[in-house]
Amino acid sequence: MITDVSVIVKPDEEKNSQIIAKKAAEELFRKNIRAKPAEIKFNVLKKSIDARHRQIKIVLQLKVFINEDPSVIAEQSQALPVWKNAASGKTVAIIGSGPAGLFGALKLLEEGIKPVIIERGKDTSSRKYDIATISTKNIVDKNSNYCFGEGGAGTFSDGKLYTRSNKRGDIGTILRIFNHFGADEKILTDAHPHIGTDKLSGIINAMREKIISLGGEFYFNTLCTDFIIDSDTIKGVTVKNLATGESQNITSDAVLLATGHSATDIYSLLARKCPHALEPKTFAAGVRVEHPRELIDSIQYHGQNLKENLPSAEYKVTTQVEARGVYSFCMCPGGFVVPSSSGPDEIVVNGMSAAKRNSKWSNAAIVVEIRPDDIPEEFKERAEKDGCPALAGLYFRTHIERLTKENGSGQAAPAQRLTDFLSHKKSETLPASSYTPGLVSSRLDQWLPSHIERRLEQGFKDFEKTKKGFICDEAVLIASETRTSTPVRIVREKETYECVAIKKLYPAGEGSGYAGGIVSSAMDGENCAEAIRRALRS
Repeated sequence: MITDVSVIVKPDEEKNSQIIAKKAAEELFRKNIRAKPAEIKFNVLKKSIDARHRQIKIVLQLKVFINEDPSVIAEQSQALPVWKNAASGKTVAIIGSGPAGLFGALKLLEEGIKPVIIERGKDTSSRKYDIATISTKNIVDKNSNYCFGEGGAGTFSDGKLYTRSNKRGDIGTILRIFNHFGADEKILTDAHPHIGTDKLSGIINAMREKIISLGGEFYFNTLCTDFIIDSDTIKGVTVKNLATGESQNITSDAVLLATGHSATDIYSLLARKCPHALEPKTFAAGVRVEHPRELIDSIQYHGQNLKENLPSAEYKVTTQVEARGVYSFCMCPGGFVVPSSSGPDEIVVNGMSAAKRNSKWSNAAIVVEIRPDDIPEEFKERAEKDGCPALAGLYFRTHIERLTKENGSGQAAPAQRLTDFLSHKKSETLPASSYTPGLVSSRLDQWLPSHIERRLEQGFKDFEKTKKGFICDEAVLIASETRTSTPVRIVREKETYECVAIKKLYPAGEGSGYAGGIVSSAMDGENCAEAIRRALRS
């Protein structure tokens, strides 16, 4: 007999199979199923930590096998897609090698369609050097950085795989593919799975090698500069080799546009060619807040020292201030704050963690919801003048990032102790930080846009009500966090995923405005690739 049950164990019981089998037998008895612990075998389907009360609990969802062999079921449930050699005679150009682009390429290869992946940034090995120079030399390569390069923005991040987008596709398949290419098996069961930036580059490399082995192509250090359009249908793209300066046309049967949330030049290109292809959307902006990891662990685990049995603690906070959401995003326990600028004239910060999540600090973005109505008039007027009102939010985002640069130094970011931010005074000193380019003491409360600053201030006060100790001298705010999502959506048909203005162009992933995060972007890339497959069959 095979069935599912949930059991609750203490942190020090999680790895004791005898205790888990006994608890499973008790749960089965409640379902009128009699089984002795010795007759039970089980697989963990999902694990989550319940830290809402002082007694920390581990909740395990189990698939229980009573006098059955679980290995056969496991093999069936872990089946992967079958990828074929690119021999169909069809070619799809994919702009961007983030999760939408890579998973889109793999989906196309299920039908033998050749993916040609065009990536403005460099491969992961070369990209690591460019990322290092941001901290060591204050040099930002506008095409190879934390946002651009092989694997996209997710490669040098926490590798968070948690998503609520369970209606977009099969989350389990995405996780199994990551596991197949090298991610730890824990991602298949953890409620909030993550890979770790130290593991991601190897996984991305394995995906690339698989795609190439089946006939796919990669063009690194290659920028898409134009679309080749005939009778409202895209026929390919014009690209420029950034090393040689040479341009060429790449023709294809369709184009999967997976350029990410920071490719402002693609939005400008679409605004010139067909401004009605773009529409404004809600986004968010704010700061990174960084605490000592042990302080966050103490808050979340109610002062208990549970280092041996529990991971670095995560948190999630959210509130409403003046009819706008203020919330945490991309929380990185035991992580680092990193410079995520995609150009030399801006400062943008983000967070990441290694697989062990064992740094001295924990951080999270704390951001304010910004709706199209919230954009200051000067940016709306500029976008109107430029012929594409949808770009107003993008102009405002750029303004915040450049304002941050003006209040920093090089890539050293403007920062303020949280207590000083709330007291409206300059921080005479700043705490030690994981942010390697360095911090510059700055009155964030004075120069952040007022509707953002005001809501952040109240938001932190609200968070303190449920997270006692969150507001403290050791907490530092680092500006600015602006890339949680794009302010622009590339409008596409609901059923076909095709751009409403350009036939055979399929916007996907975070840059399209329809996804956010690694897994939802991967599923969106798959959905667009499946739509391309259907279109090419007809």
